Amino acid sequence: MRLTLGFLLALVTTAVLAPAAAAETGPVRATAWVETGADLDHDGRPDRVAADVVRPAGRERVPVILDVSPYFACCGRGNESQKKTFAPDGTPEQFPLFLDNYFVPRGYAVVLADVGGTNRSSGCFDDVADGNAVVNWLNGRAKAFDAPDGGRPVTADWATGDVGAIGKSQDGATAIGMAASGIPGLKTIVPIEGVADNYAQLVANGAPLATPDNTGSAFTYNDRAARLCQPFEADVKARMGTDGDYNAYWQSVNYVPQAGRVRASVLIAQGFGDSVVGPDQFAAYWAALGRAGVPRQAWLSQAGHVDPFDLQRARWVDTLGRWFDRWLRGVRNGVEHEPAVHLETTPDRWTDVRAWPPATAATTFRPAADGTLGRRGSGTATVVDDPAVGREQWAAGTSAARFTGAPLTAPVRLAGTPSVTITASSDKPAARLGVALVDYGPADVRNTANYGSGIKTLTTRSCWGVSRPGDSACFLDTATDLVHVDHQIVATGWADLGHHASLRHGEPLVPGRAYPMTFTLSGLDHVVPAGHRLGLLLGGTDGQLFDPALPVLGDTLTFDLARTSITVGLTQPEHEAHAARTPARQSSPRTRKPS
Repeated sequence: MRLTLGFLLALVTTAVLAPAAAAETGPVRATAWVETGADLDHDGRPDRVAADVVRPAGRERVPVILDVSPYFACCGRGNESQKKTFAPDGTPEQFPLFLDNYFVPRGYAVVLADVGGTNRSSGCFDDVADGNAVVNWLNGRAKAFDAPDGGRPVTADWATGDVGAIGKSQDGATAIGMAASGIPGLKTIVPIEGVADNYAQLVANGAPLATPDNTGSAFTYNDRAARLCQPFEADVKARMGTDGDYNAYWQSVNYVPQAGRVRASVLIAQGFGDSVVGPDQFAAYWAALGRAGVPRQAWLSQAGHVDPFDLQRARWVDTLGRWFDRWLRGVRNGVEHEPAVHLETTPDRWTDVRAWPPATAATTFRPAADGTLGRRGSGTATVVDDPAVGREQWAAGTSAARFTGAPLTAPVRLAGTPSVTITASSDKPAARLGVALVDYGPADVRNTANYGSGIKTLTTRSCWGVSRPGDSACFLDTATDLVHVDHQIVATGWADLGHHASLRHGEPLVPGRAYPMTFTLSGLDHVVPAGHRLGLLLGGTDGQLFDPALPVLGDTLTFDLARTSITVGLTQPEHEAHAARTPARQSSPRTRKPS
């Protein structure tokens, strides 16, 4: 390549993130403070996001695996809650999780970026813009410096510009938002238990799950941002609103309808037992990606809010390696032609399927006043709303109307996204609705009720990649956490009855008037064994989900059962007979005694 005079001058005046190639003997660790182009904290200076880098030594350009997170200082990542650590001179030392240990020796750079206002970043919480700024810097479209204030410019002349964004929970939500922006250079995303629709995460069909003060991410702020970002946070909360209406703000952070703008492939992981980020998030996003023709694959487990690394380590690490090789390096390894979904059917039994959800028969069940659940509904049921009682207590017969079907004569697979139509009246001008689909019968299941993860941490460690001083590649092993139950809640949904006509505009209820309302429940894939019964719960405020600081409505609900129903996709669990424990695609890791 010919060097222009301007480029030669830039080499003189621009710092780089590594010493000369001849002096490089190991991975390069450094920090670039990337300008976002905004001044959200109003300190009169452009906000800078701290992007901590570990990359191979040398001048060969490499692709980047990026995790944008607010949690690297406050809360940590992984089941060991690992945080970033730094040497006395500020050089990054420990990178949480295994990505740097495993992928840097394989020719990737790993960049962990602090969301604005968290850890070492200035600015305020604007996660998608912060992540996009880092992608722009990796592609030569944004400025960065070697200090949080002032400093010398630094370039990412070691990066190819091809980026894969990965992360769990909020980090996964950020990756989803970045992909929805269509930013050039983002080639793939790997969201793990990530939010795609922020409205559905924080407002259940018109019913806010918490007061605005409890819905933001201000708890992750550093001391400086906690002070300077108060006006920013107040503005965000004002735009959210407190009435549960789906407004312009919520539309802007709902990435499901924006799937058509995605230019990256998507490998997504979700647990059907996740109560933190429910499987409704996955189901809606997965369907939208399919409609948009986006290359996609999924890992679906019966666990809770869990990284696949803690479910099937060897298989997951190998999958990530081949996925990143395909989409960041262009290696034609055929990963995109493999079965689209790796599915856990029952604890520790996995199978690969070509599509999700499977072809099912939409079947409608209706409750009756005698407590049965069948094809015809009749009568009424009355529930006194008690916000101190949660859905697990509902399932035991407390503060909810419970309906059960006849024992099944053969196993049935429930899969997809159920929907309910509720017709109810309230004796007050407002009312919350709660619905749950239950499998009644004895079983040994992953322990995910009451926000359980379904895994337990062991005392042994397995190693994934290369350890370096201050940054071990060895992580505590995990195992399945089983519990024996007499029932399992397999799908849930909530709503504000005042939003029966439209999510955009709620209205006060006329006491005693019956209102019909239809909404979806969380996505599911669950096999109900023969002899078990299907159950439907109808209640009010779910004390397990809704913030107790919310106003107590004090209402009594009356359900018109003849006009109330649930529709769910049913099929025979044919794949169950063929499912088996899936062997790892690579050799087992080294395991050592507790350290």
